Amino acid sequence: MKLHDKFNMVKKNTTMENRSFLPGVTLNYLLIIILVLVILYFGAALFIPMFYGLFIAIVLYPACRWLEHHHFPRSLAIAAGLTVVILLVILLFWLLALQFSAFSRDIPELRTKIEPTISSLHQWIAENLNIPIASQQEWLKNSVEKGTGNTAGILAGIFSKTLSGLYMLILTPVFAALFLYNRNDFVLALEKMAGKGYEDKLHQVLHQTMYTYYHFIKGMIFVYLIVGALNSIGLLALGIEHAILFGFLTAIMTIIPYLGIFISALLPVTVAWITKDSIWYPIAVIAVFAFVQYLEANVIFPRVVATQLNLSTWATLVAIIAGGILWGVNGMILFIPFTGMLKILTGNIPELEGLNLLLSRKIKIKTTK
Repeated sequence: MKLHDKFNMVKKNTTMENRSFLPGVTLNYLLIIILVLVILYFGAALFIPMFYGLFIAIVLYPACRWLEHHHFPRSLAIAAGLTVVILLVILLFWLLALQFSAFSRDIPELRTKIEPTISSLHQWIAENLNIPIASQQEWLKNSVEKGTGNTAGILAGIFSKTLSGLYMLILTPVFAALFLYNRNDFVLALEKMAGKGYEDKLHQVLHQTMYTYYHFIKGMIFVYLIVGALNSIGLLALGIEHAILFGFLTAIMTIIPYLGIFISALLPVTVAWITKDSIWYPIAVIAVFAFVQYLEANVIFPRVVATQLNLSTWATLVAIIAGGILWGVNGMILFIPFTGMLKILTGNIPELEGLNLLLSRKIKIKTTK
């Protein structure tokens, strides 16, 4: 066989091997991704408090390390850091309780304002939609009876959510304390898994991760300041009393998903209803909060936090949606810093440079002259 024919045969075999190799590698990656997603979904009860604990541990690590360098025992430094976090959580719930208490005091006056409005609404429906007032009241009565008939299911759901919340509140600081106290063992385990040749690279990744979490917290603070300012501007434009107080309290309460924004918005809505002569004012307050929440979820949060983490807007939105699908609101919160960590990891692995380009906010393409 001639040398030219042998060369063509080797080239043909190499091309066939590459064609068969690429689908195999892609399939392996897809299987790994699917397996990880399944584990994360079914292991949510374990992973959510554990990752929250890791998040708190990373945030508290610089303070704990500073205290330890000033001759504090590690256990005492950890206890001091967690005490500050617990006090902040208590303060948040105290503010929430104050708002609920203020709203409950306004309920009698609110009821006197609602009754004429409901009567007017019944009259308008009867005149314009030809539905008798008696039929409307009968429908409302049946709806209330159906709602109260499912009281047991509603109470069971509330009880389940309460237990789940207590479970999270108890386990999260426990995991945080364990991560902080045993951090040397965790780093040593990572060094063993990475191998001796990658120790320097591993420590570089860990250092960048600490830096990323710092910028994540910084971005979250900016988000709450922007949301508070927008809420205040909207309430001031409507002439609502204590607009700046309500605006920033509502922004802070969004830390508690769904429930926080709902309860914190009740008080300014109530004030608008009581102090103003038109029903359009409380509706306008609700519209302001809804619009600002839309901006926060779809524009402000992805852009501000992505800027602090140097993540692309595409990667941030994918992380929010994927986290929401897997773990609900908890996933929407946790998957943003996870994506930032993934960006750091892919930035240190040459084989994953393409994925890093998708995750990074600023893509620099090198051109050859």
